[in-house]
Amino acid sequence: MIKKRFGIDIDGTVTHPDSLIPYINDKYHLKLTLEDITEYELTNVINIPPKEFYEWFTESEPIIYSESPLAIGAKEVLTKWKEQFQLFFISARSSHLLDVTEKWFNKNDLHYHHIELIGSHHKIETAKKYEVDLFMEDKHDNAVMIHEELGIPVILFDTPYNRDSIPEGVIRVKNWYEAEKWVESWMKNQQ
Repeated sequence: MIKKRFGIDIDGTVTHPDSLIPYINDKYHLKLTLEDITEYELTNVINIPPKEFYEWFTESEPIIYSESPLAIGAKEVLTKWKEQFQLFFISARSSHLLDVTEKWFNKNDLHYHHIELIGSHHKIETAKKYEVDLFMEDKHDNAVMIHEELGIPVILFDTPYNRDSIPEGVIRVKNWYEAEKWVESWMKNQQ
């Protein structure tokens, strides 16, 4: 039997969605919490000029990514899935961050079959190229577009910044344990 292939975003999906917040608070002397981040585009939420923020972020990415905590349940569920499914991590991170990303996966003892850093949020082509059967994401418009373009289920990890309505076929979950339950049920229906 051919194993199902999962496309999995990294930041805000495998990493905890508030991973960036301590760094923003430290740099800009703020007291933000995850609940304050009500839009994916951070410069719409915090009063920092976009150019300044992106310069700081680009410079800080390697440190942030190397220290990001795992999302609750991610390690346990992904460890269970490593034999059952093909795990393809598809991220908007730039390709020059592959070494930092692989080291983080190894440090956290997370198995992967492939990591693709595409440097953009346009994941449809990459998901299509690798013929993923299911996608996991935290960015609302990505989740909706991937589902609509590819006709595959997309699990959307709930955060304050992705609470817009979703079509059938995009499944909102609170954590990796809910994702695991949904996948178990989906797999039973596939047989």
